[in-house]
Amino acid sequence: MKIGVLALQGAVAEHIRMLGLAGAEGVIVKRTEQLEELDGLIIPGGESTTIGKLMRTYGFIDAIRDFASEKKPVFGTCAGLILVAKEIVGQEEAHLGLMDIKVARNAFGRQRESFETDLPVAGMKDTVRAVFIRAPLIDSVSDNVDVLSMYNGQIVAARQEHLLAASFHPELTDDYGFHSYFLDMVRQYRQ
Repeated sequence: MKIGVLALQGAVAEHIRMLGLAGAEGVIVKRTEQLEELDGLIIPGGESTTIGKLMRTYGFIDAIRDFASEKKPVFGTCAGLILVAKEIVGQEEAHLGLMDIKVARNAFGRQRESFETDLPVAGMKDTVRAVFIRAPLIDSVSDNVDVLSMYNGQIVAARQEHLLAASFHPELTDDYGFHSYFLDMVRQYRQ
């Protein structure tokens, strides 16, 4: 399995490492034509406004929408969550607009309020280690979206068919459980 990690900004190397630990080949994606050879795509954390601008500059908005329309799985973490959402609190326009969720940016506070915790995740037998850094949260979901994890009553991970999103950084730990979950989704949609 070849899983791309969008390499415009963010924790790209960390996602590549986790994919390797979970048993997949990670590919650093810098050009839209690379999407054609991939089974799935991860959009990492970073700064969502900056990544959104770079995606527009390099033609990734339509390319990723096309990729997702082929039912190829897409996983957004932290800023990636904001980029895949259909609605962003306080913003008129979404970026990719793929997932039927509404998100709030920096909902867990500033950099100094960053924290780590273990989270239960629906469909996984073990908890996952989650790192929250200036993290967004999922404010609301449509009926076709499954809530996978919550923290203090707030939605922090969700899935809609072949789309996966998390408020936190699973790649900044030694726990590749969430990446394994994504790879299971990719296997499911390859068939």
